[in-house]
Amino acid sequence: MTLERAYLSPPEAAAGPDFLRSLVFLSVLSGMLSMPLIFNAAFYRVLREPFVLWHSALTLSLLATILTSSELAVVLVDPPAMTLSWMTTMIFGLTVASGALFTHSFIEPSHMHPLLRRALIYCAVWAVLLSAFHATFPFVARPIQSTAYTAAFAPVLVIFFLSVADALRRGSRAAKFQAIGYIPMIMSGLVRLITGVVPWLESNDAMLLFYLGCACEVLFTTLGVADRFMTIRRQRDKARFEADALKSISERDALTGLLNRRAIEQNFEKYRDEGYRALAVLDLDHFKAINDAHGHGTGDAVLKAVGEVLQTDPQVRAFRLGGEEFVLLVRGEDAQLRAERSRQAIPSAVANAVPGLGHPVTASMGISDAPPNADVRFAELYKQADKLLYDAKLSGRNRTKSTLSQKPRDDANPMIDGAVKHARSEKLSS
Repeated sequence: MTLERAYLSPPEAAAGPDFLRSLVFLSVLSGMLSMPLIFNAAFYRVLREPFVLWHSALTLSLLATILTSSELAVVLVDPPAMTLSWMTTMIFGLTVASGALFTHSFIEPSHMHPLLRRALIYCAVWAVLLSAFHATFPFVARPIQSTAYTAAFAPVLVIFFLSVADALRRGSRAAKFQAIGYIPMIMSGLVRLITGVVPWLESNDAMLLFYLGCACEVLFTTLGVADRFMTIRRQRDKARFEADALKSISERDALTGLLNRRAIEQNFEKYRDEGYRALAVLDLDHFKAINDAHGHGTGDAVLKAVGEVLQTDPQVRAFRLGGEEFVLLVRGEDAQLRAERSRQAIPSAVANAVPGLGHPVTASMGISDAPPNADVRFAELYKQADKLLYDAKLSGRNRTKSTLSQKPRDDANPMIDGAVKHARSEKLSS
């Protein structure tokens, strides 16, 4: 059809106002088609969805169609007639193929019948093969080949129409944008198909309608891509939020709000890198007697109070391993002093939060440490601290056993000094 519209003109006609107006219109249209490529590049960097790539391929093929089927081809490239013929044929096939694959990946999952979605892939392959054959062998059946070539695209048009209609029936938002944007393009295809197949009609490529279709495709399909992009991103962000929430729930003790054993085991190396090198295992003394005498509700209140007081020092990370057992990760040169301060604060905190127990709630603790560059695992460090905790229990409870050889700072709280000295004497005696 492009060659049928070809004509000879004198060179000075190229400078006429009509020709210049046509070039301005085509350049504006080409600029409009270039914008989705920029948007798609930004979209694909954030969300790597295949429909973004196919939309870019469709846009590029439409740009190439405008270049080869308009005066721009003569001004910019000026190819030989037969070269222009096979170029327009191949570009048309690639346009149909990229449009089919764009629809295949653009319509939301479960919003198109699987058979129709699969048929769009076959349509894309059929369009490329058909155009390649017609471009490579243009004179195999000269009297009927062009008509047969045009008629061979009728099933593609039907399948595309059924696919969009089925997606609209299923409530697809993407199909709404595509249906509006493709109406002029479908009408252009119908004009080409009917005039190319019916013998007594003159072939008409409906280029003006095609250009209008390009503009509508740019506007509505690009809006649809943006809308689909935002929908997928919202779904992804929601899924990530729910995953993070589930992970947080799985790593946090429901009663005290402290992190649990799962959290410390999965993030132990990160905590070590942050400077938390001392590990203390802390266990409440005679906790079973509290549950037996006052009930499990009171026992839970005691555990909550202990969980709160263990979180007061920013250099101490507290974890509840289960029951009345807690783990502290401590950083700083005065790690032993900070851990001991946390243990010593338990009796008064529990007495204020749970009055009427009749006796103070104390805790025993074991502290272990490893050199900063040592490749030590949580299980190993925990085993050392747990053994020291067992020694503290055997030594009479309400005390600390430690492997730390550090001395408390001179500006340490004097109220804690006695407890630290007592812990040291217990360690030496053992």
